[in-house]
Amino acid sequence: MQAVQTNRITELIEPMANRLSSTNKGIELHREIGEIIEDQPKEVRLELKSILDGFLHEMYRNEASDIDLGGPGCDNQIWYRIHGDKSPVDDIEMNLLETDFLLHNILMPSQREHLFEDLNLDFSYSIDSAEDELDKRFRADLYFDLEHLALNMRKIDNTIRPFKTLALHPEVAKALSLKYYKYGLTLVTGITGSGKSSTLDTVIDANNRTVDSHIVIIASPVELIHKPIRSVIRHREVGRDVTSFKNGAVQALRQDPDVIVIGELRDPETIMTALEITDSGHKTFGTLHTSSAMESIERILGEVPPNEQNRVRTRLADVLTCVISQKLIPSLDGKRVLAKEVLLVTSAVKAAIRNNNVGEIYQMLMEGGEKGMNTMEQDLKRLYDEGKISREEAINNANNKKRLMQLITDVDL
Repeated sequence: MQAVQTNRITELIEPMANRLSSTNKGIELHREIGEIIEDQPKEVRLELKSILDGFLHEMYRNEASDIDLGGPGCDNQIWYRIHGDKSPVDDIEMNLLETDFLLHNILMPSQREHLFEDLNLDFSYSIDSAEDELDKRFRADLYFDLEHLALNMRKIDNTIRPFKTLALHPEVAKALSLKYYKYGLTLVTGITGSGKSSTLDTVIDANNRTVDSHIVIIASPVELIHKPIRSVIRHREVGRDVTSFKNGAVQALRQDPDVIVIGELRDPETIMTALEITDSGHKTFGTLHTSSAMESIERILGEVPPNEQNRVRTRLADVLTCVISQKLIPSLDGKRVLAKEVLLVTSAVKAAIRNNNVGEIYQMLMEGGEKGMNTMEQDLKRLYDEGKISREEAINNANNKKRLMQLITDVDL
């Protein structure tokens, strides 16, 4: 079956490839490929799409998490990551031009221009599911590998973890709920692959189930799709529905929102916009690529010029409600378990931010257990004490290894 499919790819693409100029290279070659693809009959484009979709359906049959294809790095083969390991499919081969055409076929003209400008494109992709009513969704990254297109797609889990699995203190849970806190900025932070999006989706789902509201989600790409329950939920993908995180957040203010979710605070403009829309009386959620609550605060302050820092420090102290910094730790049962540092912004924390005494916040985290606060080191010790992670993993994932060693060996400071 796969051999027949590969032959069909050649039959479809060879006439298109024969139209290419022999002199064009790089972006000009890809502009020409894009023009040829856009000129194809609908039937041809749908068949090409169905071939790629077939490779994605195969991911579910072989329990793969990722697929890679295109570019010299894949050596004309399709690769799947199955249970953590990547390996190629032996009976499928496509040459570089065939994968170039196949990948250009799934792009809209606006996405193609974004790809040419940034040499990279993040987007979401979905295929029909015969098993249930939900489409199967993927997070895609398209980029160049020695002037040819290369693609990685990762499966998006359509299941949302129940809010109680986050094991948050009632005071922290209230801070995350529109029912109790009508405005304020909550940050979910961590490195890539730490489960930030999953935690944010759990929080959004909890609000969707408990409060009559309007939630606007701005993401790059949109991953999980929330079905409206008690809230209107808008999903706006950067590059497809809106030009940038900043523009999406500003436009959201004119859409009568109660909650604005900014998928990533990735640049100074977006960070400042998040502070401004929260200061205007909205509940805002966002993510940062930082490993602790204190680093998150310092990162925000470090993104603005020195002459602006006092003003931003005051605004951040006024609007920040909660910071959850998390990691996914390999567990003793061969899976992964969530470790998190939780900061609830009390009046003492606000004062520390205003007075540029961010270093004092670690002690507040350590002593804030009654309000649901804890350091990453305290949570790693808890997981170690419960027999869920090894001593080595606890130490390796600590932000403050000396402090964790003291906690584990019960040595007081």
